[in-house]
Amino acid sequence: MEYQAEDHEGAPELFLFLASTAHDMKNSISVLTGTLEGLLGNRDDVNQSAYPQLAQMLYQTKRLNDNLIQLLALYKQVGKPEYPFDPRPQHIGELVQQVASQAKVLLESKKIILQADFPQDMVWTFDEDLIIGMLTQAINNAVRYTHDTIRIAVAESEGFLEIRVEDNGAGFPQSMIEAGESAMSGHTAGVNFMTNSSGLGLYFASEVAKMHKYRQRTGSIRLENGGVLGGGVFVVRLP
Repeated sequence: MEYQAEDHEGAPELFLFLASTAHDMKNSISVLTGTLEGLLGNRDDVNQSAYPQLAQMLYQTKRLNDNLIQLLALYKQVGKPEYPFDPRPQHIGELVQQVASQAKVLLESKKIILQADFPQDMVWTFDEDLIIGMLTQAINNAVRYTHDTIRIAVAESEGFLEIRVEDNGAGFPQSMIEAGESAMSGHTAGVNFMTNSSGLGLYFASEVAKMHKYRQRTGSIRLENGGVLGGGVFVVRLP
């Protein structure tokens, strides 16, 4: 059901206030994230005993930043012109490069290898900011599960752009896979936002995927286990 903000007195002002507050918080956390990335990027200047703690701080600040980005993106759904849905033709190589660049310092600090497999000349139409936010969150989530390798793979499958974020960990627990199914089917009650730290991320990813439509086809997400690395796999398909 589409939310009509004008049906609730004061709702437009409240949504604008919450969005502005989340935006300010995101900016502050981005400054902190940049500072931590700068410190971790110069290992010679960091006390080695403090390096793991700084790496963990960076991981947590990125999680907070992801959540705020997702909240701001979902704010688009109330129809605010300040946050338009903007699908455009994009080069897949540039997409992967941007995602890898954003994850570089965190993965290096955790000694995690990032593999990439994608067609160099492929172009697809999607909202770049939303998809980058989704994939960055998927990689940050994979950091929790992987042993030492994360893989991002892109290919065309059955007329869809299929992007996979895989890890070589033990795989997703069944509850996570079911939460992904609930988010995609629209049964948000099946996504426990209080106890499942990935609840917001799954809801965000499913809504972003469903925003992408072309000729009666709609985007989707799913979680599964296996893939090339044998661990957890996050899959997004865009028409």
